[in-house]
Amino acid sequence: MKKSIYGILKGTFLVSDDSFKNWRVILFISSLAIVMIASSHRADKKVHDIARLNNEVKEMRSEFVDGRSRLMRLKMESAIVIRMKEKGVVPSVEPPRKIKVKSQN
Repeated sequence: MKKSIYGILKGTFLVSDDSFKNWRVILFISSLAIVMIASSHRADKKVHDIARLNNEVKEMRSEFVDGRSRLMRLKMESAIVIRMKEKGVVPSVEPPRKIKVKSQN
């Protein structure tokens, strides 16, 4: 037991006669670790991208709501009357009349 622990610590399992199998396992485990680290980095990047896109969606939605409310205020009759008074156009005092056209047949 003691010799096997010392052998591992000294690295004799890497230079012995049957070390080819050990090297293959070490390379396989190393490549799996690299793949796992790369996958983790990609997942983190996607999480950050999703968070950034969610923030953009919230900003655009608030801009849309703000623009819609400004448009509703501009379309109100009182706002139109005020803007038209500046140009010299005032609303009519007499109500509109219906025009009836008689056909000539």
